[in-house]
Amino acid sequence: MMHGSTVYPFFGNPAGRGFGALAVVVLVTSLLAACASRPTGVLQPVAASPAATQVEMLVATTRDRSENPGEMFSGERALAPAFAEITVSVPPTGVRKAGEVAWPRRLPPNPSTEFATLKAEQVDRATAEKWLSNAVRESPDRSVLVFIHGFNNHFEDAVFRFAQIVHDSGAHSTPVLATWPSRGSLLAYGYDRESTNYTRNAVERLFQYLARDPEVKEVSILAHSMGNWLALESLRQMAIRNDGLPAKFKNVMLAAPDVDVDVFRSQIADMGKQRPRFTLFVSRDDRALAVSRRVWGNVSRLGAIDPEQSPYREELAANNIAVIDLTKIQAGDRLHHSKFAESPEIVQLIGTRLSAGQTLTDSPLGLGDHIVAATAGAAHAVGTTAGLVVAAPAAIVDENTRRNYSHHVEALVGPAGQATGTTTDAACNGRNEVKAASCAR
Repeated sequence: MMHGSTVYPFFGNPAGRGFGALAVVVLVTSLLAACASRPTGVLQPVAASPAATQVEMLVATTRDRSENPGEMFSGERALAPAFAEITVSVPPTGVRKAGEVAWPRRLPPNPSTEFATLKAEQVDRATAEKWLSNAVRESPDRSVLVFIHGFNNHFEDAVFRFAQIVHDSGAHSTPVLATWPSRGSLLAYGYDRESTNYTRNAVERLFQYLARDPEVKEVSILAHSMGNWLALESLRQMAIRNDGLPAKFKNVMLAAPDVDVDVFRSQIADMGKQRPRFTLFVSRDDRALAVSRRVWGNVSRLGAIDPEQSPYREELAANNIAVIDLTKIQAGDRLHHSKFAESPEIVQLIGTRLSAGQTLTDSPLGLGDHIVAATAGAAHAVGTTAGLVVAAPAAIVDENTRRNYSHHVEALVGPAGQATGTTTDAACNGRNEVKAASCAR
């Protein structure tokens, strides 16, 4: 759907050379039918468990409303912003590992052992502002933590992940989730990227409101993956409009940022000299960012740089940007893209530093755990049969991809395995990148 330039406030033939690629797609589709997935629609409220902890958050979103009450918001773009109050129940210590989202195995969930939703209510702007003021007054330091998720996230993914971070970090800040229209699919990289552009004015409006609200004394921002582009662009716009950023914006944490390093230099410069304390989480073994680098002209992605090498070492020091290098941590998903969220040490470090008002610094770290895959792995081949072949292994192991894979198969190769506008040449154009694809004549 096209919405013009309105600014929305926040407040062919399967035979021949392509046959091998199509065969892989059909095989994977068959395998998916045998794979068990976690349930969707987990935002339908249930009764609380006395043993569980409750995390309350305010949601501001440009997502469209879902027809399924248990999903609440879809991955499509709304014509107007929406707000919601959500309460998530987190099971007690000992039932799950720190850094882990204990997804329900079936519905309704069991709040004693699984994450569950206790409240999910859409509210108007005035009610959202009142909730925020009340929550901030009750916090020890009247601070706000804004979380902006990354690529390949359904709404419920973002909600539960943020609840986990808030709980495990021990941060006392008022949680605000800024969520943008992601379709939660490995093959929707282009759509997701444009959705961040669609949302940046709205996020700036959110930042402007927090800057004006006298109840809010401190603002911190945590962004992941593609969400970093949205955070940085919104801060840049705010700085240009206001001739600088407000002093109450204290911390900006950039986790695995899928951002061009050259563009980042420009964004930082545009923010002026009065900037928040920036902390950069990098991992040189991030495979998702390695693929994203190929997509965007072979320019390094900010989240995968070596901070000890020139010119990055000098530039980071000149801009007072702290770096936490997660390369040696064997944590997160198989693509090493989300270590920050499931390493207990990292999450607790975030909470400690936020609570103490300190800059994040590097420190000896242990192993983390495993998190939901979030990758741009098939971005360079979207719209081709080769793209489906690239995504095929992830579709087997990644539940987010699995939910959408059959839909993409039908869209690209037809419901009965017949090509629908995808040429056999296109299916083999990516053979250097997709070594596993068969492009035999």
